[in-house]
Amino acid sequence: MIRKFTEIDEEFICENCNKKVGKLGYSCRNHCPFCLHSKHVDINPGDRAEHCHGILEPVRVEIDGKKGYIIIFKCKKCGATRRNKVAKDDNMDLIINLTVNNSGMI
Repeated sequence: MIRKFTEIDEEFICENCNKKVGKLGYSCRNHCPFCLHSKHVDINPGDRAEHCHGILEPVRVEIDGKKGYIIIFKCKKCGATRRNKVAKDDNMDLIINLTVNNSGMI
């Protein structure tokens, strides 16, 4: 059986805002809590098998009845879209703006 989720919770420097991002502590850190950007490195969560390595820009937030708020990202390099749950320490002002504006429609 192929594992579709590899848990990696590590610190990194955000390539969008250059801030140091610490470990999440309760799950895997997927994106910057300050600017909400991510990096296109996974095909399946945590596998680091994606070759694009573009910047994933948050374009909108959806509400999932079971998972809560979900950030929708679009890769600036290849155009792929990805989804990830909002983390407890994410910038809520940016989350609110993404839910209200939805200006980055895919």
